[in-house]
Amino acid sequence: MSFIPESVIPSCSHDWVMLVVGLLTGAFGIAIGVFFNRFNLFYLWTHKTTNRWISSSCENHLKFLHQANPDDKRHGGLLVGEVLKAHGVENIFTLCGGHISPMLVGCEKQKIRVIDVRNEATAVFAADSIARLSGNIGVAAVTAGPGVTNAVTALKNAQMAESSVLLLGGAASTLLKGRGALQDVDQLSMLKPVCKMTFSIQTVRDIVPVLKRAIHTARSGSPGPVFVEFPIDVLYPFKLVQKEILQSGGKSKSFQQTIVNWFLDNYLNNIFAGAFDCTDFSPLPVDVPCASLDEIHKCVKIVTQSKKPVFVIGSQAMSGVSAGKRAENLRNLVQDMGIPCYLGGMARGLLGRKNPLLLRHARRDALKEADCIILAGAVCDFRLSYGRVLNKKAKIISVNRDAKTAAKNSDMFWKPTVAIASDVATFLQELAAPLVGHRVDPEWVNALRTRDDAKDKSNAEMAVKPADAYLNPMKILTELENVLPEDAVLVADGGDFVGTAAYILRARGPLRWLDPGAFGTLGVGAGFAIGAKLTYPDSQVWIIYGDGSCGYSVMEYDTYVRHKLPVASIVGNDAGWTQIAREQVPMLGSDVATCLVHNDYHLIAEALGAVGVKISEETEVKSRLTSAFEAVEAGKSLLINALIGKSNFREGSISV
Repeated sequence: MSFIPESVIPSCSHDWVMLVVGLLTGAFGIAIGVFFNRFNLFYLWTHKTTNRWISSSCENHLKFLHQANPDDKRHGGLLVGEVLKAHGVENIFTLCGGHISPMLVGCEKQKIRVIDVRNEATAVFAADSIARLSGNIGVAAVTAGPGVTNAVTALKNAQMAESSVLLLGGAASTLLKGRGALQDVDQLSMLKPVCKMTFSIQTVRDIVPVLKRAIHTARSGSPGPVFVEFPIDVLYPFKLVQKEILQSGGKSKSFQQTIVNWFLDNYLNNIFAGAFDCTDFSPLPVDVPCASLDEIHKCVKIVTQSKKPVFVIGSQAMSGVSAGKRAENLRNLVQDMGIPCYLGGMARGLLGRKNPLLLRHARRDALKEADCIILAGAVCDFRLSYGRVLNKKAKIISVNRDAKTAAKNSDMFWKPTVAIASDVATFLQELAAPLVGHRVDPEWVNALRTRDDAKDKSNAEMAVKPADAYLNPMKILTELENVLPEDAVLVADGGDFVGTAAYILRARGPLRWLDPGAFGTLGVGAGFAIGAKLTYPDSQVWIIYGDGSCGYSVMEYDTYVRHKLPVASIVGNDAGWTQIAREQVPMLGSDVATCLVHNDYHLIAEALGAVGVKISEETEVKSRLTSAFEAVEAGKSLLINALIGKSNFREGSISV
C-alpha cells in the first residue's frame, strides 16, 4: 500500500526525468538568488553612481555593472561623524587603534571633541556618564578584539544602570573574518548578552541608517547600551581597501583565478556602491512609554486615601532628564507633592542638599510603617531586599519603563497594587497635577524627620572619635562636606570608604551625584569624572575613592592633564580591601587577599602633572584641605591621599 496518491506518481520514465529537471532548476534558481543577494548584484546593476571601472581581469566582461567611484577619497568615518553631529553628540571617548582611525578623524572634522583615555573601560564609563547627565546618547569608540573585550565590564555596568551608550567597535574585514585576521573575534556573540542590540555594518551605505537605528534603540523604552561593529573595509577610502583586497587576487592565469577576481571585484563594489547617497542624518523619534489616564487616576486615589505615603525614587526617574530646567522642574514637582522621599542612585540630589522631605536613614523602618509606597524607578532587587522590606499591607505603586522590571520579584515577596510601564519623570508630572493642594499628615513627616535627624546627630558624634591610627574616616569626610561648593559633582568609586561617605556627603543638587549603580562596578571613577567635567565645566568634580578602587583608574590623571579637564579626588587609604575583610575575617578567620599597603598615591598624581596632597594627622586636615582647594580653584587636577584608620561605623555591612 502506498501513502502517496497515485495522481502524483509519475506514470512513465519521461515524467521522472521532468521531475528531476524541475527540482534541479529550482535548486539552481535558489542558488542564483542567494548568490545575487550575497553580492547585492541587483543593487549594483540598477544603482546610479559615477561609473569608473576597477582594473581587473573581468573588466571586458562586466561593463554593464554600475560600479563605485574609485577616485572618491571620502571614507566611512566621515559618515559616522555626520550622524553623531546630527544627534547632538559633542564628545566621543576612545583609545585609538588602526581599525577605528577613520571614525575618529570623521568626528574631529565635525568638531566633535575626541577624548583619548588610557583604558577602554574608562572610555565607556565616560560615555555612560554623559548619557546619565545630559539625557542624550553617550558615545565611545574602541578598536577591534582586545579593545572591545576590555569594554565588556563597562558595557554591563551601563546595561544595569540603563544608560543609553553607543559603543562603536572596529573589526577585521568581512572577507577575512574567521581566517586568522589580526584581532579577529566573534564580537557580536560576546556583546549580545550585555547590550539591547548589536549591529554589524556590511557596506558603507549601511552606516547612516544603522547608526540612526542603533541610537534610537539605545534611547527608547528602557535605555541601554548598543554595539555597532565596523569591519575595517567599510571605514577606509576606496583606493586603500582596493589595494588590500585585490592584492590577494593577482592576474588571471586560470579560470579559477578569473572567478576569484570577479568575486573580489563584486565584493569591493558592493561595499562602496551608493556609499554617500544617504544625506538624511536626522534622529529617529524616541519611543517613550507613558501611563494611561486610568492608571493615573488609580494612583491619585491611592495617594489621597493614604495616611503614611513614602516615595522611593530611583535612577530611572532621571532617565532622559538633562541637566538644567528639566531637572529643576522635576525637583519642584516632587517637592510640591509633599510626600517624604528616599532617593537612590542618580536620583540622589533631586531635592538638593537639605530638604525637609529628604530622608537618608532608617529606610527599612519607614517602608515597614508606610501604608502607601511609590516605587518611582526603584527596583525590588537586592537594594530593597527583593521586596521583603515593603509593608505587605501597604498599597504599592511601582513605575518603570519596563513592565517586567516594575514587577520584579513580585512572585516571591511582594505584590504591587498598581504596576505601570511608563517614563518615571512623565508619570511624576501627571501624578502631581491632580495632587495640587494635597497635604500629607504632618505627624508622619515629622516622625520620619526626627528619626533621620537623630541618625545624623549620632554620625556627627562618631566623627569626632579618634581612630585606631591615622584619621577617622568620618572626620575627614565631614570636613570635606563642610568645604565642598554647592555646585560640586560627586563621583562614588569604592567600597568601605565610599559606603561611609554615602552617609556623610550630600549630593548638591539634581544630577550632581554619580555611582556605578546596581552592578557595583569598581573603576568607574575616572570615566564618570571626565563625563561630569565635560557636562559641568564650571563646577568642581570630586571622586571619592577607596584605595583599592583607585588602582583601577589613577593613570587617567594623565588624561585630565592632557585634555585640561581638572578633576579632584580623595583616596580613603586604609591599606586594604576593607569592605571584604570586614566580613571575611570574622566569618572565615583569615584576611587572605584583602591586605594592601599605605601607598603614596599622591606621588602618582604628581608624576602625571597633577597636584598631590597627603594627609595622615588630624592636626593637618584643615590646612591641607585649604591648600588642596586652592589648587582646584586654580584649575589644577588634584589627588588627596588620606591615610585613615579602622572604624566600626559600617560593622555588620555585607558585600554580597
